Amino acid sequence: MSQTDHALLQRPASAPAASRAVRPVSPGDIALSLCEDIASLEPEWRRFETKADCTVFQSFDWLSLWQHHIGAPAGIRPAIVLGRDAAGELLFLLPLAVEPGAIRRLTFLGEALCDYNAPLLARGFAARLGAAETRDLWRAIRALLQSRPHLRHDVVALTKMPETIGDQANPLLHLDVALNPSGAHLTQLADSWDAFYTAKRSSATRRRDRTKRKRLGELGDVRFINPTDSHELRRTLETLIEQKTKSFACMGVQNLFARPGHREFFLDLATNPRTWSLVHVSRLDVGSSWAAINLGLTFGRTYYHVLASYDDGEVSRFGPGSAHLRDLLQRAIDHGFQYFDFTIGDERYKFEWSDTKVNLFDHMGTATLRGWPVVFAARAFRLLKRAIKQNPVLWHAFSAVRAALGPSRKGNSGGDGDAPPPAGHADSPSIAPR
Repeated sequence: MSQTDHALLQRPASAPAASRAVRPVSPGDIALSLCEDIASLEPEWRRFETKADCTVFQSFDWLSLWQHHIGAPAGIRPAIVLGRDAAGELLFLLPLAVEPGAIRRLTFLGEALCDYNAPLLARGFAARLGAAETRDLWRAIRALLQSRPHLRHDVVALTKMPETIGDQANPLLHLDVALNPSGAHLTQLADSWDAFYTAKRSSATRRRDRTKRKRLGELGDVRFINPTDSHELRRTLETLIEQKTKSFACMGVQNLFARPGHREFFLDLATNPRTWSLVHVSRLDVGSSWAAINLGLTFGRTYYHVLASYDDGEVSRFGPGSAHLRDLLQRAIDHGFQYFDFTIGDERYKFEWSDTKVNLFDHMGTATLRGWPVVFAARAFRLLKRAIKQNPVLWHAFSAVRAALGPSRKGNSGGDGDAPPPAGHADSPSIAPR
């Protein structure tokens, strides 16, 4: 059987030529196709992402590397759905996947490691698709997937879906959705760093920032470094992983990099020449100390703040993570980015810099009777989790207990951290940069 299977939905009678360009699209106007081989889509996917509305987490580079290092070894099957108009033009690309197990889940491809899960949409597509049409289209997509024995599933779990995709409303929010326990945050950048910094920070705060930067300078020359060769990039990211592992242990949360394929994914992402236009790795050096490290993503008009860490030695007393973040914001402005996306998580420092909160939504559904208990339990857990995370007193108490238990866990070491959380980890809180 071919890797790409086609299912053409029944088309209604043609509308008058004068109305074709303006009438809403219906599911019957869309030809669906299903592809299970992500590599075979590379040329078309790359062309589409340059003009479609999407986030960096729907880029071919991010998801293909995820599938190579994490998805395929875990037995996860891509189920990428493409929708085309009558002329064969791509209207959307929906990167889905089916996870193996006794209860099989239909999710987004790369779901857990993507801060935003969404389709790639042709410009203006969502405005032509109403709520009823979206639900009809989703039923057709589900039927197409269930018609393939190896893609049959018991549970549908579409998580961390943003309200908007680019300039469009997210059509998947026409499904039955609930708020995700976490939100995300971004800020619109100004034309100059001085204007942005003055607007965001009081004169007293800016004075404290200068004092801390001066104290860092007393420990050694302070330099913002952008490593460019593969060897230094790898050393820099390996150091970030070491620093972040210590902060995970201190907080009592699971080490992201101990999960199968995750360390290899980030190392490949940072050092692969094919992804250099997507990835930005930087350091704040203080003398010989790599005081703070960042892995960011650059896509379209947005800089995404994804992974960050800092040295918990003597330099930590003077806020290297905060100093590095200011340098990153300034660099993003100098390079013409319009937005700085802090990604998922509700840490306090994000509120201090951001002007927009991105609400994220989850859709949980059942496909078989076996899926009902799983969905019921998942919905209850998410409600409890959101209640705890959105209540400062409960969240502080929960975090304190978890941190107290953390160092006693097998294989954990002590440490502290002032860096933001890794991408895709709403369950992993962070200590805000200081």
